Parts: sequence; structure tokens; C-alpha cells
Amino acid sequence: MIRYSIYIVDDDPAIRDSLTTALEGSYEVRAFSSGEDVIEELARNLPDLMLLDIGLPGKNGIDVLQDARDLCPETLVVMITAHEDVSTAVSAMRLGAYDYIVKPLSLEGIELSVRKALDTLRLRKEVNILQEKHLIENVPFFIGESDVIRDVTEFIGLVAKSTTTPVLILGETGTGKELIARAIHFRSTNFIGPLVTVNCAALPKDLIESELFGYEKGAFSGAKASGKRGWVQEAEGGTLFLDEVGDLSPEAQAKLLRFLEDGEFYRLGGTEKLHVQTRVISATNKDIEDLIRRGLFRDDLYYRLGVVKMLIPSLNERRDDILPLAKHFLVKFGRDFGKEFSGIAPKASAALKDYDWRGNVRELKNLIERGVLVGKGKELTLQDLGIGSSGKEPILEQERHEPWFPPILPEGIDFSSVQESFEKYYIEQALTLAGGNETRAAKLLNMNHHTFRYRRKRLRIQ
Repeated sequence: MIRYSIYIVDDDPAIRDSLTTALEGSYEVRAFSSGEDVIEELARNLPDLMLLDIGLPGKNGIDVLQDARDLCPETLVVMITAHEDVSTAVSAMRLGAYDYIVKPLSLEGIELSVRKALDTLRLRKEVNILQEKHLIENVPFFIGESDVIRDVTEFIGLVAKSTTTPVLILGETGTGKELIARAIHFRSTNFIGPLVTVNCAALPKDLIESELFGYEKGAFSGAKASGKRGWVQEAEGGTLFLDEVGDLSPEAQAKLLRFLEDGEFYRLGGTEKLHVQTRVISATNKDIEDLIRRGLFRDDLYYRLGVVKMLIPSLNERRDDILPLAKHFLVKFGRDFGKEFSGIAPKASAALKDYDWRGNVRELKNLIERGVLVGKGKELTLQDLGIGSSGKEPILEQERHEPWFPPILPEGIDFSSVQESFEKYYIEQALTLAGGNETRAAKLLNMNHHTFRYRRKRLRIQ
């Protein structure tokens, strides 16, 4: 069980003694009689919570609070104040104090305030742990050693400090734009809200308004009797990620711009103005400025979406990251498929570093997944990967392997990953047999064309 540390700072020895006696049974408690003494100690040790008197002689409580914000920003500070100084305590909360308590002090009230503050601290730490867990498990883009990735990572940390500023992510297909959006969401306080991803390229023109903003009962033929919440409303308090935003129709661009201006919108067929606060992150692999010159994208929407713009480098520009990423995917898919590899063979490693990654991180991920699926040895080899020794040409006449059924291990398996692997296999095979024709490929799988196209796009199959 965590034993939290508390610093008590008050020039009245009676208050210091009574608070210490009341709290030391449950917490690690240290008492200080002046602001100067506690600031000196904060340079060496940081408490979880500080009970700080406003009316200290010399360096007063407000001065100590401001210094503490720099020395220990994670420490919660509860101000102790006299009745006549309550307005000062309120000002202290604007400067970062968590709460304030008024003299004469009630020990019961003190204990309640301390428990409340430490519960808040515990929840913050749990959220931080969850954020890091999500980032490690879901954002492999950040695995790498290049200067480029360090710069992008630092920039994401800065962007995540805001919860409302729109962000536009630019970069080639497969560079990890969606992963970057996820990272911004998980790094920010919007993490406690939903992350809603919308593929703009897959939205039919006649459904864009109803899908994004929802509709009221009877808004159009076929509408649900109960109406429907749109994706904008589903993302309330979180993040709305608009992938492939460069593919939005002119009509959709106009509706989106109106929402971005003030966060207000109407459902299709509705008369009630609704307001939603959500962060909008968008991404595209297209040259938006060229689309603007050609009259295909609104310049005012571009500037509104791109209050902050981020250009994601291609994998070919960050070759130092190729092997760390490959090893990450090797472990991930080995776990998913119930296989264990000791590493990547030297020739395969050299080929990966020399490969022309036109599909970027996504292509690397798919290549390693395929290698793990068909590999039979302890090391991942060139033959497993299906690339030439130079890393430039595919191996000709590579045998097509049937899907492999991983065993259910004692700790379980990632069923969604296995299911996705099989979907990809059969969709790719159907496209090959159909000569790339989506309609014929869908028929081979007894699937309607719209469903086939949705799944192909969701699985990022070229």
C-alpha cells in the first residue's frame, strides 16, 4: 500500500504539532516553520501533498506556492488561511493550489481534505499509467532512435497540452498519422473522453452530414425512428480524428467549417442548436495547398484545421528506426500467433535497412506479420519476409501459405489480431484472383461491394 508523504508548513507550533499528531499514523509527515526551510527541502525531496499557511513571515505562502510550482509541479498544495485572507486563498487556487482550508482548523475537516487531495493524486497517477500503457501498446511509431522521431515526440508532448487546438497531420501513406493522433489524444487530458476515428474517404456524399452531425426522427427516408447521434457528438469531451480529410466533398467541407468556428451544429432535420466541445485532429497524405489551387479544398477550412500542422517523416527518412520497429513487431506478432523468435537473421536485417519503404511503417508491420505467420525457424529470415537480399526486389514465385491457426495459450491470445490477419489474407487473395477488381473480389467472398470496400480500407489493403 502506498504511504503518501505530507509537508506541513506553518509558523504556529501548536498547529504544526496538532496536524502532525493527526496525520502521522497514516502518512509520512514532516513539519516546517518557514517558507525558506521548506523550499530548501523541496530542492532535495518532493512530497505528495503540502499543507501551506498563507500568512508565513518572510517568504509568505503565495511566494512558496509559486516556487513549488517550478520545483514540484506534481505536488498538490492545500492552503491554510484565516477568515480575513479567504480572497487571497482563492487567488492562490488560480496560481495552482488544489484547495484551501480556513482557521480555526477542524481535525476532521483536515483529514477529509487530505483524503480528497490524495484520492485526486492517486487518480492522476492511475491515468498517467493508463496513458503510458496505451502509448506503449498502441503507438509503435515512437519506437526508434532517430533524431527525427525524437523531434516529433517532443512536438506531440507540446501539442497535447491543449485539449481544443485543431491539429493537421501531413505525411505519406503508412507513416503513422493515425498513431500520431492517438498519441496526442492519450497524452492530453482528453484521454478520459472517447477517441472517434472517421475515414472521410469512405463517407458517401449524401450521408456525410448525417454521419458527422446525426439526424432527427424522420429527417429522411430510411432514418431511424429514434434519430441518431453523429460522430461529432460521440466524440464529446474527447477527440474527433478525421482521417483522409483531403477527400471531403465541398459540401462536407462547408459543414465542417461551420462546426469548427464555434463548436455549434444542427442535426439533420433538427431545429435545436447543439454545442459540443471536442478536439479535432485531421490527417491527409494529399498536398492540400495544391488542392486549394485547383479549387478542390477550401483555404479557410485548411487554416482552421491546421492551427497546428505536423509533417510526419517517411520511414526512408528515419532508417535508424527500421530495426527497432521490426523487432517490436516481431515480438508483438510472435505473441499473437503463439510463436517465439530469437531475433532477425543478419541478412534479413540488412535487407530491411536497405528496403525502399514506399508503404512506410504500415508496410514494415505487414511484412513482419507475414514473416512471423509463415516463419518456422528461430530467426526471421529473408525467405520468411519475402524480399530479396538487396532489399529491393520481392522474391519471385514465393509460395503462398495458408492461414495458420495459433493455439490458445494459457495466458490467452489476441483474437482480434488473428481475425484481422485472416480477413486480410482472404481479401488480398480475392483481389488477386479478381485482377484487382473490387466488385468481382467481393462476389468471390459472397460480400456486398460496400462492405468489401469498407473492410479493405479499414485493413489498409492497397
